[in-house]
Parts: sequence; C-alpha cells; structure tokens
Amino acid sequence: MKPQEYQQLVKENQPPRHVWKNVLLAFLVGGAICLVGQAVLEFVSGVERTTDEAAAVTLAIMILIGSILTGLGIYDEIAEQGGAGAAVPITGFSNTITAAAMEFRREGFILGMGAKMFVIAGPVLVYGILSGFVVALIKAVVLGHF
Repeated sequence: MKPQEYQQLVKENQPPRHVWKNVLLAFLVGGAICLVGQAVLEFVSGVERTTDEAAAVTLAIMILIGSILTGLGIYDEIAEQGGAGAAVPITGFSNTITAAAMEFRREGFILGMGAKMFVIAGPVLVYGILSGFVVALIKAVVLGHF
C-alpha cells in the first residue's frame, strides 16, 4: 500500500471532529469548576482573616475535591466530556497526580507512588516555576527594580 493510499484510508475511516461542541463543553465544564471554586472561596473568606489565607485554603479544598473525584472514577468522566475545561484548572493537576498514584501504588510507596506521581506532573512544576521566574524577572527589569 502506498503512503497516499494509506492517508486516504485513514481520512475515510476517521471519526468526524466536533470542534464547536468540544469548545462549548470545555467552556461549560471549566466554568462549572471555576464556579465551584468561587463558591468555596466565598465560604472560606468568611472564616479566614486574609484573602491570601482564603485563597490557599480554597486551592487545598479544590485539590482535595479533584483527588476524591479521581479516586471515585468521576473525574475521568468529567474530563472525557470537558477536555481542556477539566484539565486546565487545579483540579486537573490533582487528577493527574492522583491517577498516577493510584496506578503505581502496587510498586510501593517510594519507587512506585512517590516516583511515578511526578513523572507526569514534574514537567508541569518545572515549567510553571521557570515561567513564573522569567515573568517576575521581566517585570523587575521593566519596572526598574534592578
């Protein structure tokens, strides 16, 4: 079979892409997660003294919610429908870490869960910290803090 014939065969048998449906679902799922996060923040703001403390507690609660939903198998269904809308918020990061921990728990706590959890999440942490540093450096140079 020639490469052109193979490409034609792939094109004919490929399922149709529903781009606008996927965009709408990602928007709705991401918005729903953010709505829950905002509700948690509003509740926690009444308990905590400062906005920074309330934000930290809110992040911890959203990570906990994402982990619990992953453990119950619910977050996978949400992510399947919501795509990037479920992957981008902090709950998506929590899902990644928890799913890796669940998958490799049989290999032990250190070399299984401990090591494999960050195989997937490690690049997110590295590039997140690196990009934060670069943005802070650019801001310092632009504002003349050096």
